[in-house]
Amino acid sequence: MKTLYMARHAKSSWKHDVIDHQRPLKGRGTRDAALVSAYVAENHLAPEIMISSDATRALTTAKFFKGAFEVSDEDFITNNQLYDFSGQNVMSTIKNIDDTYSRAMIVGHNHAFTSIANMLGNQYIDNVPTCGFVIIEFEEDAWNDISTGKTVTMVFPRHLKQ
Repeated sequence: MKTLYMARHAKSSWKHDVIDHQRPLKGRGTRDAALVSAYVAENHLAPEIMISSDATRALTTAKFFKGAFEVSDEDFITNNQLYDFSGQNVMSTIKNIDDTYSRAMIVGHNHAFTSIANMLGNQYIDNVPTCGFVIIEFEEDAWNDISTGKTVTMVFPRHLKQ
């Protein structure tokens, strides 16, 4: 059985004159990343490996989850392939996770993450919002063999602010 954790980067700031890849989080994004990562770490097992886009906003978000889950530096990887908006490179990254890992987490971007959550999960998600977190479980024993799994958790910032 394989379990995929997916987190879309938190809200980014557009007020800095930087290229898209270097866009930082805004204040709300930092607060949401702290809130969501703390909640999911309290309620779910830690991933055995985390793979994050190397874009600033995704990597900053991933570091909140890394800290909350207490993931070691050795099990935390950045991968430029997750700086992908169509989803092809994201799927390739997922399919190539080492099969010794049962629980893996990826941190990246939309539209890819909403598309993949809908393609791999069994619950339709209109939009994975910024700092949205989704868990999908698969019966398969190899990452390369996963297809449709069961969407077992969705945690969005708005769920925790009521």
